[in-house]
Amino acid sequence: MELSIGWLYPNLMSTYGDRGNVICLQRRCQWRDIQVTIVPLDRETPSETFQQVDIIVGGGAQDRQQEIVMRDLKGEKAFALQQTLNNDTPGVFTCGSPQLLGHYYEPALGQKIEGLGLLDMVSKHPGIDAPRCIGNVVFEITAKPLATELETIWGDRPIVIGFENHGGRTYLKTVQHLGKVITGYGNNGEDGMEGAFYHNAIATYSHGPLLAKNPFITDWLLKKALENKYQKEITLSKLDDSLAIAARKAMLQRLDLSKIIATN
Repeated sequence: MELSIGWLYPNLMSTYGDRGNVICLQRRCQWRDIQVTIVPLDRETPSETFQQVDIIVGGGAQDRQQEIVMRDLKGEKAFALQQTLNNDTPGVFTCGSPQLLGHYYEPALGQKIEGLGLLDMVSKHPGIDAPRCIGNVVFEITAKPLATELETIWGDRPIVIGFENHGGRTYLKTVQHLGKVITGYGNNGEDGMEGAFYHNAIATYSHGPLLAKNPFITDWLLKKALENKYQKEITLSKLDDSLAIAARKAMLQRLDLSKIIATN
């Protein structure tokens, strides 16, 4: 078996070590003898390539870089990305890239940046004097059917551990929230919710990177991608995640979340 991973604008949208998510997907494929190819999806990439990958990964960027991306991600490329996600291609969009999928992002300075409008949500920066949302974030995935599928893979509640660092605040309308915040800010620090879930696309402010700390999300992405590609039920071989589990317990202990430590 083989998979191709489309990496959205790697030179412009990897501000917070988001390449780690690509590496996690790549390594967990290789450990299972699944052939994997990394495909940059950037300004030189033709639009048809956006529809030829099996997984899409998007990372974070500063406002200036995000504006450059949005100028390029128009027309045929935007349509191709929309079609890809609407066809249930799995994706993980962290940090700033979820803002690209919404209707628009209003930066602290400068003009509104129009998004793809794929997710019914908007993002706004409250102003240059407003504090950033920075720190460890822990949330439980509640989106359906994702939560049930992740619990089957992990064998327990899908508790996500990550790190957030964002000035913008995101407000969802009809699109489904990814999860409920246990500690941290989440989408906006107001409604107690984090991220968004659309078809098989996960959007979240959590990075750090996300997939290294939460291997069950990685395996869900791989399983969905393989099932989409080969049109059959896929059972992934188990990997030794003892180090990841120990790191998760250590972080939960540090954050004094003792009720979660017992099971996660």
